[in-house]
Amino acid sequence: MPRAGLTAERLTRAGAEMADEVGFDKVTVAALARQFGVKDASLYSHVKSSQDLRTRIALLALAELADRVSAALAGRAGKDALEAFANAYRDYAREHPGRYAAAQLRLDPDAAAASAGGRHARMTRAILRGYDLTEPDQTHAVRLLGSVFHGYISLESGGSFSHSAPSTQETWPRVLDALDALLRNWPASREPQAVQPDHDGHGK
Repeated sequence: MPRAGLTAERLTRAGAEMADEVGFDKVTVAALARQFGVKDASLYSHVKSSQDLRTRIALLALAELADRVSAALAGRAGKDALEAFANAYRDYAREHPGRYAAAQLRLDPDAAAASAGGRHARMTRAILRGYDLTEPDQTHAVRLLGSVFHGYISLESGGSFSHSAPSTQETWPRVLDALDALLRNWPASREPQAVQPDHDGHGK
């Protein structure tokens, strides 16, 4: 019989808090059961496995982050929108490191379709409309922004920038200035290179 007071939502939120405190990789059904002072079996009435729990935390984190970014973007365009978007991601990662790590979890197709991942993609593309980018350059730019934001946030949180000047607080706005300049002066598309025939007349 399920233990009174335990629900999938309560366990997911408790798991998200645990992830922020000790790291997303340490969140398991067994660890959560110890926190609630119950046997593991009591939790399996609500979550199928540790992987199911981690997926639920990832979905929660993606939804929370999408809500935060959406609020930050309201009424903004161009560079203002770019900065608001980037700062919302960075602030969330700093406040909720475990949740942010959960948001990077690779989801199966069904979970991904049900997640807020689509909202994140649409908001990124909405920013890029202010830079007059068309396909396929818009997709290239989406990948660039994701790489820069996640790469910087991950390196910063891991302490990679802690041992040299200037501070990361000084570097971050310069990174956003550089991205804005790049998006406003996006390089022309490369023409496909022609295949050069070898001496036998075959392409190589």
